[in-house]
Amino acid sequence: MLTWLQRTTLEFPPLEKALRDPDGLLAAGGDLSAERLVAAYRHGCFPWFSEGQPILWWSPDPRTVLFPDEIHVSRSLAKVIRQGRYQVTFDKDFAAVIAACAGPRSYADGTWITDAMQAAYLKLHQQGFAHSVEVRENGTLVGGLYGLAMGRLFFGESMFSHADNASKVGFATLVAHLRAWGFVLIDCQMPTQHLHSFGARPIPRAEFAGFLARHLNEPSTADWVA
Repeated sequence: MLTWLQRTTLEFPPLEKALRDPDGLLAAGGDLSAERLVAAYRHGCFPWFSEGQPILWWSPDPRTVLFPDEIHVSRSLAKVIRQGRYQVTFDKDFAAVIAACAGPRSYADGTWITDAMQAAYLKLHQQGFAHSVEVRENGTLVGGLYGLAMGRLFFGESMFSHADNASKVGFATLVAHLRAWGFVLIDCQMPTQHLHSFGARPIPRAEFAGFLARHLNEPSTADWVA
């Protein structure tokens, strides 16, 4: 039975109670307050829903992750990075990145990054939890991604690309920095061919929960404003 969250509590049901069909649906309801979102990621779930639906919280099993030490950068992508066609920055324009991620896609109708979601994650950015990666070409924003950093874990949310390899350059650059900062895992949530090409792979939900328990409160050397 699906758990409906109350606005008066931030507690989520145990991850083991997530449905098998649809895979990983853990709870519904609640709100998108910064406190609840932080609690969700710390618990091992994330919001994903479409306009007109109640807020839905997911914890799929298995969970797709990327270990920074296992990243695979193709020769062609490495060449693009060396060419310096794109300039990559962090946390310079979070609002523009999440708005671009919410923009129309040729392969999908609508977006799950609603106005309410954008406002919620912008608040998390202002509180130091959410971060953006901007990829520019001659000063124009052509790609990027955003996610949350807690302890030595990064929780990826969405990316966009308006130029060849732009989002790939941004992601590869981010992973290189996360590795240097001592991050041990990047949560990719759901599998895609794009992420698989970088070396992302599935792990059991219970194993993912173990990473949360061990590394959420560990310090890192992250410097997002450098």
